[in-house]
Amino acid sequence: MNWLLIVSFLSLLWVVSLCKVLCSTLSSSKDAFISNGEDDQKRNILLVIAHPDDESMFFSPTILYLTSKGHILHILCLSTGNADGKGNVRKEELYHACSALKVPVRQVKVLDHKDLQDGFDQMWSSSLVAEIIEQETADLGIDMISTSLLRKYMGPLDVWISILFARSSPEVQTHCLLNEHPHESFIAMGQHRSQWVWFRKLFVIFSSYTYVNVLRKINY
Repeated sequence: MNWLLIVSFLSLLWVVSLCKVLCSTLSSSKDAFISNGEDDQKRNILLVIAHPDDESMFFSPTILYLTSKGHILHILCLSTGNADGKGNVRKEELYHACSALKVPVRQVKVLDHKDLQDGFDQMWSSSLVAEIIEQETADLGIDMISTSLLRKYMGPLDVWISILFARSSPEVQTHCLLNEHPHESFIAMGQHRSQWVWFRKLFVIFSSYTYVNVLRKINY
């Protein structure tokens, strides 16, 4: 009986948390997220990911927020994800996913660098990655960079932890972005058909990254 009560409580908390995602915008945190002191200024933003499908699995709340506000979002993918020999397929799937997330294909760049190949046995040079990002930033006139550097499988329950974390550290610029349209994350990930197996479907449903992104400003 105790386990039934626990399951019922967690299920109720899950539903309440999902309602929080769907009904709340945390406007004050969002408004400050990309502000540099000028109202309504459109920013030129670079999102750096390691592999195709990272944008849908981890960053859809951020991407959907930025595109909804009309900001110019560029996505730099550091590899084709060719560990299984499907690099060309995954590259095309990334373009389709970005279109689903309202990012124009012309603003998506996928690298196939010989020293940045996908695979568990591959070691990437941090200095090479930094050099590539620096060059891309200069070429595109980027004024904001976001990178993906455990609260991974808590789904909408993580919203409460994220809000608490964002508000408990006022000395650190932390922004909590809720995904007001979680189904769009599911649609975007579905564009990666070569990767759309049962456990990734479960990941998108239960992953906190589908529902919320917590971003911390890093001065560099």
